[in-house]
Amino acid sequence: MSDPLATKRLQAALITRGISSDVIYQLALKICNSLDLGDDLLEFGAGAGYFAQKLVMIGYRGAITCADIQPRPTDVAGNIRWLQADLNYPLPLPDHSFDTILSTEVIEHLENPRFVFREFHRLLRPKGTLIVTTPNQESIRSLAGLLLGGHFTAFLGESYPAHISALLQLDFKRICAENGFTPPRFHYTDSGGIPKLPHIRWQGITFGLLKGKAFSDNVAVVTTKPSDAGIANL
Repeated sequence: MSDPLATKRLQAALITRGISSDVIYQLALKICNSLDLGDDLLEFGAGAGYFAQKLVMIGYRGAITCADIQPRPTDVAGNIRWLQADLNYPLPLPDHSFDTILSTEVIEHLENPRFVFREFHRLLRPKGTLIVTTPNQESIRSLAGLLLGGHFTAFLGESYPAHISALLQLDFKRICAENGFTPPRFHYTDSGGIPKLPHIRWQGITFGLLKGKAFSDNVAVVTTKPSDAGIANL
């Protein structure tokens, strides 16, 4: 890429290698299965294509399109459509192209979450489903990072410049309302590290008793575009 900004964004994306943790993928798959999704799906920020491959392996019955700033990985199944694009800008796709948009651990990498939700709204069909996962800023570990380190844990140290946009539940509620989505529902991985020793999980030392917002490193936001939704005047 000759554009310095585009090169910088690509380098930031490559820091993560385009792969999230299995617990995040498991949560996303659980949500997809519970909603019986199976039509045209966009994976917004597909990275290395790992999750799209999972969908193919479990027999997802709809068409899958992947969009990412990274080029198409060589091992992605041929029936998966791949669009290389900077997700900070509108995608070159028609309005109302998808029944489902799935975006795992992407929005924290992008500069303008409100623009991203406007794009989600544009691309979704009426009654379409949006699933977004991101670091959970309201866990005990994340709040400890804010108190002791001056920022949420997932945005400290080596997480920057890959992670730049931290969002709370209230932010998602406001963004959904601004852009014509239904009030979001929140789901948690129920997997979280303790402050300063993230390799030790709350669930491991409490035999799985501690779960939910305070004890999960990641959260999934689920919302829909109503059949009569319109984008609010911003």
